[in-house]
Parts: sequence; C-alpha cells; structure tokens
Amino acid sequence: MSGIKMEGTSAPTVRRDPYEVLSVSRDSSDQEIKTAYRKLALKYHPDKNASNPEASELFKEVAYSYNILSDPEKRRQYDMAGFEAIEAEGMDMEIDLSNLGTVNTMFAALFSKLGVPIKTTISANVLEEALNGTVTVRPLPIGTSVSGKVEKQNAHFFGVTISDEQAEAGIVVRVTSAAQSKFKLLYFEHDANGGYGLALQEDSEKAGKVTSAGMYFLHFQVYRMDSTVNALAMAKDPEAAFFKRLEGLQPCEVSELKAGTHIFAVYGDNFFKPASYTIEALCAKTYEDTTHKLQDIEAQILRKRNELRQFETEYRKALARFQEVTNRYSQEKQSVDELLKQRDSIHSSFTVTRTVATISGSGSGHFSNGSSSKLSGEDFKADSPSEDGSSDSKEKYSKRKWFNLNLKGSDKK
Repeated sequence: MSGIKMEGTSAPTVRRDPYEVLSVSRDSSDQEIKTAYRKLALKYHPDKNASNPEASELFKEVAYSYNILSDPEKRRQYDMAGFEAIEAEGMDMEIDLSNLGTVNTMFAALFSKLGVPIKTTISANVLEEALNGTVTVRPLPIGTSVSGKVEKQNAHFFGVTISDEQAEAGIVVRVTSAAQSKFKLLYFEHDANGGYGLALQEDSEKAGKVTSAGMYFLHFQVYRMDSTVNALAMAKDPEAAFFKRLEGLQPCEVSELKAGTHIFAVYGDNFFKPASYTIEALCAKTYEDTTHKLQDIEAQILRKRNELRQFETEYRKALARFQEVTNRYSQEKQSVDELLKQRDSIHSSFTVTRTVATISGSGSGHFSNGSSSKLSGEDFKADSPSEDGSSDSKEKYSKRKWFNLNLKGSDKK
C-alpha cells in the first residue's frame, strides 16, 4: 500500500552486513544488487505478510541495506570503515507503512498537503502482477499522448515501441497532471520469466500549476531530483535548505534504450482519490537543441553542487565567527551601557538640591551649606506671610507691599 520515506530512522539494533542481508558478494554490480533487493523486498513486503511482524522487520533491514549499497558514496564509505562511517541520522530510508489505518492515512495526507516530502512505496500487488506478466499493457506510440485516471495504489501500463533510429536519437517519456495529482512514473525491464521487473521510478513533483515526472534516455547521464533527501535536516536548519538542495540529485540507472518495446506505468499515489494524468512518449531527434541544453545544464548543476560542498565549509566557519563577534558586540554594549549608567549616577550625586531636600525632609532647622542658605531662608521667611495665616501678618505684608510700590512711584516722579 503506502510507505513514507523518513529521515533519521535508525537501523535494526543488531546490524548485519548489508551484503549478507541481500545475499550478494562485495564485488557485485549495481544491477545484481538491485535484482537481489527487488526479490527480497517483494518476499518480505508487508502487503503479503500482514500476519507476520517478523517479515516487516526483515523488510526494513533489506531496505536499510539497499539504501547503503545502492548509493556509490555510502557503499564506498561502508567498505572502508563499516557502519561507523555512515551518518545514521542523515540517512534516508524508505519504510513501508502498508495497510495504513484511517488516522495514519490522514496524518500522511496532511503532511503531504503541507508540502512535507512523503515518499511512498509501490503496492506489492502491482509489483507481483507485473512480475507475473498478468497486467494489461496499452500501446503508446512515439509522438502521441494518452490521458487517463488511475485509482490509488493501482497502475496503468503502457508499451512504447521504438525503432533503431529513435533509439539512437534518444527517448523521453513524460507524465503531467493538470489536477496536481500525486503519481509515480515507472519503467519496467523484461524479466526472464516473461514478466516485468521494476527498474526505475520517478515521483511527481509540483511544477507551476501542474505536477509532472519524466524519464530521459538520451545517451548521457541524466539526474533525477529526490526532494525527500535530507528533508528533515533542511527543515531544522534554514541554511541547510540551500546547501543540501542539490544533494537530491540522483543519477538515473538507465541512460539509453534499445530498439523494441519498453514498458512504462503510471501509478496512482494520491491518498484518497484517483490520479488524473497525461502520458506522452517523444523522440529526442525532434528536440535536438533542447537535448543539448539539458546536457549542458546537467553538467553545470553538478559543478555547482561540488562548489557548494566546499563553500558550505567556508560559510559555516564564517557564520561561527560572525556569531562569536555579534555575541561579543552584545556583551560589550551591555558593559558600556552599565559603565555610563554608573557614571551618570555618580555625577548626579554632586548636587545641592538633593542635600536640601534631604535635610528639609528630616525636619532639621539647620542647613549644611553655609550662610548663603541661611540668608535665603531668612529672606523667604521675611517676605512670606506667617505660617499661621493670621490677619496681622497678612496686613503687615500688604502694607509693606503697598509702601514699596508707592516708594517706587515717588522715585519716578
């Protein structure tokens, strides 16, 4: 049914050698490893082992082992130093959550709608029917398109027949959904038993107002973008969202097709409803200029990815230094503010006003600042009515004021 690609999922407590888990030798080719994984994943798929919890654990172990050996860099690290060389917290694993209950399905659908990358596995029933060759294959001629609607966790199969000339020029198969449905584009190789084994898969990505997925068999290495790689780490660290963005580039295992009929499928990946789609098969000969541009841009992106890996180290060092300096700035600013505050406090202690106010408040009749204060106090008392507010005092005060005014007036005369 469904599965979610989760980051940071720990491996089994007792970790077995990935080569032992997949029953392959250390010099096995990528194709041999893929074939071994495909058989074991189908054998232990929870869809087929609902009553066997041990099978679910084995499925996870197989997925974990394939996650290491299918990645050239992780495989190299493991071969050199074992599990210690692999950062378990940074590994992405595709864990199957088959037979999801309603609550889990709604949970997964919610995160998908919010834009959190969720990568689902393909139903074991679909894989088994393809392997047995019991699926219905509809023709998809080069240069044409077919529209349809596929039920969730089901697939529509198409046969694309190409000539020698078309195979030499290169083939492109694309699927789009104007309804922005979630789907997978699958490519199957012919199996020795007469069925079809899954070789490639592309998950739909939002591109403008549509969702789309494409496979490009153009005789040069084409890369697919897996947006779920380091998704959780990117969510935790805003800077990582930029530096890890190109790490999702994964090389496609198949870069060219031979003449003959090739099997593709559109898999419904919506949680609750069918997926609407349009699939088309094209010959690259009609798009020579576009093909050359793609080859050039792929090379530029790879160079840029290597540059970013080096630049990230420089950036992290500069950022750490910047944080150190800004912390020092905050501390120094606080220190200066405190010193100036103390300085202002000391300056403000040199004042008469505060001394007078303090002494007056204590009720003392003596001043500590000399005769000038005494004189000003006496003057104030002489010029002011008595505190008891008696009529005699008021009358004397009025006469004195009247006398002074008259005196001034006579002077003018």
